[in-house]
Amino acid sequence: MSSRLALLLAALSLSVAARAEQNIDPLNWLGRIVNAAQRLNYSGVFVYQSGEHTETSRITHVVDNSGEREKLEVLDGSPREVVRNNDEVRCFLPEQRVVIVERQPQRKSFPARLPSSLGNVTESYKIRKGDVGRVADRESQLLVLEPKDGYRYGHMLWADVESGLLLKARMVNEKNETIEQFYFTAVQIGGTIPKDALKPKLAPKSADWNVHNVTITDANPGDTTWTFRNEIPGFRQSAGVKRSLRRDRPEAMHLVFSDGLAAMSVFIEPLGEERAAQGETYSKGAISIYKRAHGDYMVTALGEVPPRTLKKLADGMEPPRK
Repeated sequence: MSSRLALLLAALSLSVAARAEQNIDPLNWLGRIVNAAQRLNYSGVFVYQSGEHTETSRITHVVDNSGEREKLEVLDGSPREVVRNNDEVRCFLPEQRVVIVERQPQRKSFPARLPSSLGNVTESYKIRKGDVGRVADRESQLLVLEPKDGYRYGHMLWADVESGLLLKARMVNEKNETIEQFYFTAVQIGGTIPKDALKPKLAPKSADWNVHNVTITDANPGDTTWTFRNEIPGFRQSAGVKRSLRRDRPEAMHLVFSDGLAAMSVFIEPLGEERAAQGETYSKGAISIYKRAHGDYMVTALGEVPPRTLKKLADGMEPPRK
């Protein structure tokens, strides 16, 4: 076989492979995005934008016999570093001389924005493929997730055609205006990543750092007997734990509701002197927050959903009957 013919056949096979990837149906594309974020080695620099706020970070992700390990370095503003070893997460804050240690079995940091289970996504979103373009100098397939109602935002996802890794994610409102977005400016997918790349640069170098271990315990069935009269279509309770938010306050009940993509957290804690923010809805970037008092409890609901979604959920809550 001549070298010219061999090159022609190689180019043809690559073209056929690329078309085959693009012919995958949209839901299977989402599965590729999930698997790539969990199972591939990758490193890169990405930008997060929300309103006028912009932040640049570097992520390094390695999968080996010990499981998943990851380091996230914030490159702008105050130095911060998050190091994950499977479910254990350590957040280093050198300016405060604090290390926060927590177990987070469920995470949604870029590019792992999608949940492991996608079973409920089609109930709340219409999924379609868009055009093939380029992100971070890589060919990418656009996937559009359109909400079926006004209780959630829309999403646009650009996945690497070759590997399935999420290269860009944009959240949009009902006017198709951007609420927030993540995108790689440079990324390496696959290959060997040196072990030193996962070592924290901001680890304590003296004994005057405080280590804050966030305590999380599974909630007993009797602890979650709050009634939710206003069910939000598509959202189901996916978790219920007790969480220590601050050392000087009792544990708070933390309930999570998800539609398979968006999530809302509800924190329930005894009502102290904090009575000023009752019934107030406000936003921090893409995250909406709503607070109100229920009897002897303060309820705080937050999530990347429209404010009216949080308000409807929290206003329909009733504490356990004594």
